[in-house]
Amino acid sequence: MARSKSKPSFESWGRYPRLDATLVPLHWRGDFPLRQQTTGHMLPVGAGRSYGDVCLLEGGTLLHTRGMDRLIAFDPQSGLLRCEAGITLAEILDFAVPRGFFLPVTPGTKYVTVGGAIANDIHGKNHHTAGSFGCHVPRFELVRSDGTRILCSPTENAEWFRATVGGMGLTGLITWAEIRLRPIVSRMIDYQGDKFVGLDEFFALAESSQSEYTVAWIDCVATGKNFARGIFMQGEHATIPGSLAKSKEPWLAFPLDLPEIALNKFSMAAFNTAYYNKQLKKQQTSVVDYEPYFYPLDSVLHWNKMYGKAGLLQFQNVIPFEAGKEGMAEILKAITRSGLASFLAVIKFFGDIPSPGLMSFPAPGVMLALDFPIRQDVSFDLLDRLAAITLDYGGRMYSAKDARMTAAQYQAFYPQWQEFLPYIDPAFDSAFWQRVTGRRPIDG
Repeated sequence: MARSKSKPSFESWGRYPRLDATLVPLHWRGDFPLRQQTTGHMLPVGAGRSYGDVCLLEGGTLLHTRGMDRLIAFDPQSGLLRCEAGITLAEILDFAVPRGFFLPVTPGTKYVTVGGAIANDIHGKNHHTAGSFGCHVPRFELVRSDGTRILCSPTENAEWFRATVGGMGLTGLITWAEIRLRPIVSRMIDYQGDKFVGLDEFFALAESSQSEYTVAWIDCVATGKNFARGIFMQGEHATIPGSLAKSKEPWLAFPLDLPEIALNKFSMAAFNTAYYNKQLKKQQTSVVDYEPYFYPLDSVLHWNKMYGKAGLLQFQNVIPFEAGKEGMAEILKAITRSGLASFLAVIKFFGDIPSPGLMSFPAPGVMLALDFPIRQDVSFDLLDRLAAITLDYGGRMYSAKDARMTAAQYQAFYPQWQEFLPYIDPAFDSAFWQRVTGRRPIDG
């Protein structure tokens, strides 16, 4: 595969693969369709927080939407916000929190655009109570490359709404969207952390929790009696009125790419042991600010540099409940056997609230997400093995986080992919879509 030898004009968060394209900034909703001549296909991109190649298009044109970052209208009675698609969730929070509102669903970073949140139908710690992001988007405008403008909602042009939510940016350009925010009275989160050892204890905690937000950190390095140990973290928005101040801008940035040797099984094992033992009691309760609860890594800018110049691979899957415990145990054992390690591993339950998108990832079951440094001799083989296990147990993987799955695997995970084909804009494409439809070989 042809690769850019220098840094490409636009990178995914995993920094792999490195594929170059022409970057065209969009500042106004009328900037698209493009007036200038372009070569190859196009793809809308936002903040580049997708991990793999779903936001990349080698040799094509990337429509960079970050200039479309305006708030359009807000109803303080209902919490309905209309905004342009290039605004980030961080910018929405800066507006909404001082007014007593919060995002209905948020992922583990606030530095994603609204357009990206819809295109990947993101999910958060409250999926079991609120569903995916698309469940809270009443309307948006979709512009096709021929200039057609389609107002999409669950009742108006519903088939385009269903194709575009979770549609990976391939159906056209989202110019603006409405989001239904939720009220809050404080920045604070009522938090409870429970230490567990083993998947049986995790499942018991997850099944008994009544909290709005739940997720668990899990140790993917420990073996023996400490296998699958972790901390189950649950929270609720505080009900006692408190500060609604705007968040401060992060100032700490990861300064350089770490050498490959820095992230190894021993250093990550030491980190995981320290992280597990930082909570001294079996159960701990406290009141914490929403920033470290929802966005622990956002306090360090460019934290992806800690994985080194080669970049990182993220694996994220969901396995149905009936096979979840057995499937996750096999996946965790495969990781410990590989010699690779991760210190950013999270596991949680997805609920049964249907996602509105045809190609959306969330489904009822157990979800696991973790990052691996790229080591050419083992990383790709491990990802292949984890994808195969996921398929064996009837699960699926998340397109927004993937850089590895094969066309055969993707088409088994998403058998409805052919139903999606008629909605793809003929001028749009992505490196991911080329790969999972068999038009681009897997590298590595």
